Amino acid sequence: MTTFQRQFVYISTIAALISGVLYIGLRTFAEPADPWAIVNHPLEPWALKAHILTAPIMLFAVGLITAQHIIRSLRSSLPTGRQSGLIMTVLFGPLALTGYLLQTVISPLVTSILSWTHLGLGLICAVALAIHWRVLQSRRLKRRPGALPVLRLPSEESDQADDHPRSPEVT
Repeated sequence: MTTFQRQFVYISTIAALISGVLYIGLRTFAEPADPWAIVNHPLEPWALKAHILTAPIMLFAVGLITAQHIIRSLRSSLPTGRQSGLIMTVLFGPLALTGYLLQTVISPLVTSILSWTHLGLGLICAVALAIHWRVLQSRRLKRRPGALPVLRLPSEESDQADDHPRSPEVT
């Protein structure tokens, strides 16, 4: 994954997270100044619009890294961030689906269920991304500068004793 892709995913996810949490906070916890007000806070519609604009950018960013990073990492035998990455991969589809359904559902009960489900999935994905970043940062610090994340270099394989099973190279 390139630096641009990594930063694009992180920045778009942080923007979607902040706008979503701000919206649900204003929607749920803000007290309206006027008892006849349609919204609880004047910034509530702006937070919703910001979330509706940033979430598709995040979807695009995740789609951008799907083939090169997500699928490739799940198929490899490298132990770097697989659990947190798998959590995000599994939950990202339902997160996107609940986000789209929230914009189309009319029933207040279904909207409430979808809203809280979407919030929970979003927070879990955000925590998993933070853990994923932290795990990868700690592994990057342990590696030599410029070293590639491979299990065994080809020169090391020839030095092995024949009684040890050989693992396939990761390219």
